[in-house]
Amino acid sequence: MDRLDDMLAFIKVVDTRSFTAAAERLNLSKSVVSRRIAELENRLGARLLNRTTRKLSLTEVGQAYYERCSRILTDLEEAEQAVADLHAAPRGRLRINAPVSFGMQHLAPAIAEFLARYTSIEIEMDVNDRYVDLIDEGYDLAVRIGRLRDSSLIAKRLAPARRVVCASPAYLEKHGTPATPEELINHNCLIYTNVPAAEQWQFRVGEEMRTVRVSGSLRANNGDLLHAAAIAGVGIVVLPTFMVGQALSTGALKTLLLDCYMSESNVYAVYPQNRHLSPKVRAFVDFLAECFGPRPYWDCALLQLENGNALTPADLAGGGHGG
Repeated sequence: MDRLDDMLAFIKVVDTRSFTAAAERLNLSKSVVSRRIAELENRLGARLLNRTTRKLSLTEVGQAYYERCSRILTDLEEAEQAVADLHAAPRGRLRINAPVSFGMQHLAPAIAEFLARYTSIEIEMDVNDRYVDLIDEGYDLAVRIGRLRDSSLIAKRLAPARRVVCASPAYLEKHGTPATPEELINHNCLIYTNVPAAEQWQFRVGEEMRTVRVSGSLRANNGDLLHAAAIAGVGIVVLPTFMVGQALSTGALKTLLLDCYMSESNVYAVYPQNRHLSPKVRAFVDFLAECFGPRPYWDCALLQLENGNALTPADLAGGGHGG
């Protein structure tokens, strides 16, 4: 323990550039701090500090030793904090950002269940499609879908976010069902504009990638609007299954081109890079991973259609949260 005390005294002297200030920080006398530094130098057999009547400075050896000591003491503090966190009950306010559609359809019921389980946590939810800066704007975490842009953040994959081509039975009865991606050129396609190259829909057919340039009478930056328009029979739309899963299970929408795969993205929980995650953030991230998982409930109808299985009455009810 004497070594750690000596190291701490040394760190404080360097940080404050003063034996007197270091002594005040440590609640010790100046003579005790001076003695600890002297004993440290004697034990190491090296001079760590240049002392003059006006200032203190580090020697070359002292600089190297200071950097090592700083890491050791930081690791010690974080180790103690990690143990405390493991025993601490998740509590406090949790600030979360999430996209509108996913937030309303899937996070809302999940949050209700989470708050019932963790009664000492409060949630402040910001639901919008704006790309927020978690650190500058003070968010604990965000739920994001698709490719992540900020590599300084930690991301945990919560679930796949598959995209499908779909249309209402009424539209298909009136205009026919496209059998290949290229036939989409002859259909009214509803275009989501909040992505690059919105009119270019890409498909993988076997080992081949195909890009089809589509057009249509409705363009929007909101998936819920396009979802409603597709159900109303306006046209063909590409949307993630977390948005259209219920409509697929009830038959309000039908999937098209199941043999042609669109690029798959993921749902992530994203949070600032801290060496030890706070209990409240860890609890929420683990809870969402438990709720959604690699086979999320919103993919139930699509998986059954791909496997050629008939939907059961329970499936047609749309399934439940966390299933």
